[in-house]
Amino acid sequence: MSGEVGHFEIPADNTERARKFYSATFGWKMTQMPDMDYTMVATGATDDKGMPKEAGYIGGGIGQRGDPLAHPVVTIIVDDIGAAAKKIEKNGGKIIREKQSVGTNMGFAAYFKDCEGNVVGLYQAPKM
Repeated sequence: MSGEVGHFEIPADNTERARKFYSATFGWKMTQMPDMDYTMVATGATDDKGMPKEAGYIGGGIGQRGDPLAHPVVTIIVDDIGAAAKKIEKNGGKIIREKQSVGTNMGFAAYFKDCEGNVVGLYQAPKM
């Protein structure tokens, strides 16, 4: 399990308005996901496949505000969501959205509440 922060999510009541705000304010590049009500956010330089060109890069997303995306969410990269879920629950956290596919072959995501009630995301890359 790497444990690195690799993604963030920003909830929005009006996703079009939020995309315009973050694009105009910070120069972030937006890519809407057609089959999901979600926008991928590039906060820095990426290659033609959308992969980071720089070390330390963290990209994100903008999604419709709702459960579990009621507040900004930090997403932690793990090797195995199932193994991470066991550790989370053992240490006082609670899984609030089980592992689910992200798009077509983009990996897997889940959400948990930590011991303080904060919602945090998990991401597992797809097997190549």
